[in-house]
Amino acid sequence: MIIESLDFKDFRNYASLHLDFDPGTNVFFGDNAQGKTNILEGICLCATSRSHRGSRDREMIRFGAEEAHLRMMIRKGGVPGRIDMHLRKGKSRGIAVNGVPIRKISELFGLVNVVVFSPEDLGIVKNGPADRRRFVNMELCQLDPVYVHSLIQYNRVLQQRNQLLKEISFSPELLDTLDAWDSQLVRFGSAIIRSRREFVRELNGILGDIHAGLTGGRENLVLSYEPDTEEDEFAGCLVRNLEEEKRQRTTLSGPHRDDIGFSVDGINLRRFGSQGQQRTAALSLKLAEIEIVRRKTKDSPILLLDDVLSELDAGRQENLLGILRGTQTLITCTGLDDFISHAFHIDRMFRVAAGTAVLAGKKEEPDR
Repeated sequence: MIIESLDFKDFRNYASLHLDFDPGTNVFFGDNAQGKTNILEGICLCATSRSHRGSRDREMIRFGAEEAHLRMMIRKGGVPGRIDMHLRKGKSRGIAVNGVPIRKISELFGLVNVVVFSPEDLGIVKNGPADRRRFVNMELCQLDPVYVHSLIQYNRVLQQRNQLLKEISFSPELLDTLDAWDSQLVRFGSAIIRSRREFVRELNGILGDIHAGLTGGRENLVLSYEPDTEEDEFAGCLVRNLEEEKRQRTTLSGPHRDDIGFSVDGINLRRFGSQGQQRTAALSLKLAEIEIVRRKTKDSPILLLDDVLSELDAGRQENLLGILRGTQTLITCTGLDDFISHAFHIDRMFRVAAGTAVLAGKKEEPDR
């Protein structure tokens, strides 16, 4: 799987942009706030329908414009493909695959697998549970269409149930309709719980060796899935929590409150780990994410490294860059020589400045 080219019109700070990518390593360098991250955001948007920065559609349309257009040309198994996205202020977006409009976002997932690594990801261990749920959701949505369906339906039912809990205080007779929403919430929520538990189990099967390599075998990292409730207990939780939910007007149990635990040799990293241990665990998690995509899809994902190398020391850089071989990678950075080894091969470089990205050449590998 590779991305061949990318086109923007009125996206972020780009009035118009066309980029042709190398199948290997592509580097975008320039000062801060010039548009480097916007390029990776556009790729992530086309691949997953979501911005890795959590941006809304209207925030991604260039100032002064009413709409934005993105086009990404891909090649998968030697077969060319095209993804078009149309963002409009105050209106739903339009998405087309190979020129055919799609009706459901789920039809987009899995066409292009991307792994995004940003400085914020280094804080995934110490950040709040929402960040860890977002990580799991992003990966499972790319790998498992059934999970996509379950998650979409669960969120829909959860929103309806929360609205009903707000209305019950004014219209008590609506309480009789709650059971219908509860049964759907349990059905889709249980499917999510099962998928997340299996995903964490698979990650653990990969994570140990990766983390041992990063720490010279000194640490044993283990993930634990921490569901808010088990599948067979979910329905009972809803019943027991009903009075409190009516008071708080929100659903208090379910996978929307799940978490993932990190432990090294039995020590809780979130509570007692050093910053260095937490960052190394986060790096191990991202590397395991790459490997799990390779195993499940029999192909390498596209790697998007958003100014992350400057956050890592030389040893962690070396481990991360070692994984890039045979994988199309797009890297943003402020300068080339500050953190990239002279032995590191760059296939294509782009200088980014004030909403332009200009091909700057190729860095040759040194003589051996």
